[in-house]
Amino acid sequence: MQSQNRFFEDFVKIMNGAAGTVAGMTREAQDGMRERAKEWVAGMDFVSRDEFEAVKAMAATAREEVEALKAEVAALKGGKFGRKSPEGDTKAPPVGTTGIETPEE
Repeated sequence: MQSQNRFFEDFVKIMNGAAGTVAGMTREAQDGMRERAKEWVAGMDFVSRDEFEAVKAMAATAREEVEALKAEVAALKGGKFGRKSPEGDTKAPPVGTTGIETPEE
């Protein structure tokens, strides 16, 4: 009976040692794979999350500015006749006229 208990004790010790070794090998394999994956991703020129968020914010700001400028241009185009153009000249007269008003007699 004593020899059977000793056998099981030794067997349990061996299994515990093997389980610890397997767990250590698993952690080592996971760490190695994680490092290889990081190196592979770094070689692919992917952007980091911080860089992505920064560019996303810049694009949103630019989009808002474009919408504001579109509204401003639409407001300027919807103005009355005779307004000054950006160069400072008045609008050109319609084709076929001189644009000079003469008093009718």
